[in-house]
This record gives sequence, structure tokens and C-alpha cells, in this order.
Amino acid sequence: MVMGMSATSATASASVRVRPPGVVQCTGTETTTYSPGVLFQAREITLSTTGTFTSCLDATGQVASGGYGEQFTLFVGCNDLLGPFTGRRTITWNTGDTSVITGSGSSTAIAGQVITTFTGTVTQGPFQGSSAVQTITLPQLSTLKCLTTGITDATGITTLTLT
Repeated sequence: MVMGMSATSATASASVRVRPPGVVQCTGTETTTYSPGVLFQAREITLSTTGTFTSCLDATGQVASGGYGEQFTLFVGCNDLLGPFTGRRTITWNTGDTSVITGSGSSTAIAGQVITTFTGTVTQGPFQGSSAVQTITLPQLSTLKCLTTGITDATGITTLTLT
């Protein structure tokens, strides 16, 4: 036994657990389709988004993967797809459980990519009360397509962290 340390204090300090930096960290892909295609002139567009988290590290041991899908209509053109937004994202985990994230986001065009950050809170389901940050990186819109046929889809990487 170390001098000055009782058996009680050694046991108490051994039972202290360090919380991992994130409850859940996931990576995957997101595909967004636009119908009709997005042109420079704003018009009503239906956006369909499908995301798949193929790899999740979960400190609680509950989930290994998940996915989401949404469809909504916006009045937008190529020049105003980067505006701020609010929304709800429902993620269905490989366990069959669903978590609902309520939050807001914005997009920025950087070096040929559109980076969207969605920040919120898990309001329902597993991990309720956790903070959520999702980042989606898609290729930047093609000016030529904005002038001709319109942008009809984009696929990129996504990450999700719940803490």
C-alpha cells in the first residue's frame, strides 16, 4: 500500500469513470435529389435526402449504424440554396429504435464543396438530451448545370456526433 493512501480512497478513485468525448460518432454518405432540377431562377423544388451511417462508434454499445430519409419542398434557385434552415431529422438505428434531432443549420461554399452543418438536440428516442452536430459535404453546384439542365442530385460524406 502507498504511504498516506487508505484502501478506501484507492477503491473510490478506481471506480471513477472517464466519460468518452462523444456518446455516438458516425460516418457515412448522403444523397440529395432535386426535382425538377435547380436552376438560377428560383422555383418550387422537391428535395429528397437519403443518408446512411455505415460506421458508428457508440460509447454506450447500443448502435453500430443508422439512416435517415426526408422529403420537403422549397422555393429556391442556385443562388439561394445556402440559406439558414431549421428542421427535424429522424434517424433509424440498426437496433430499430429512432432518435429525433431538432435543430438548425446553414451551408457554406468552400473550395468546390458545399459544407452544411446541422446543430441541435436529440428530442426523442435513444440519446435524448444529447447535443447533435451533423456535417454534410457535397460537391459545389455546377454553374453550367444551373444555366442549362439544372442540378438534379449530389452525393457526399456526412458525419454525426452526439455528446
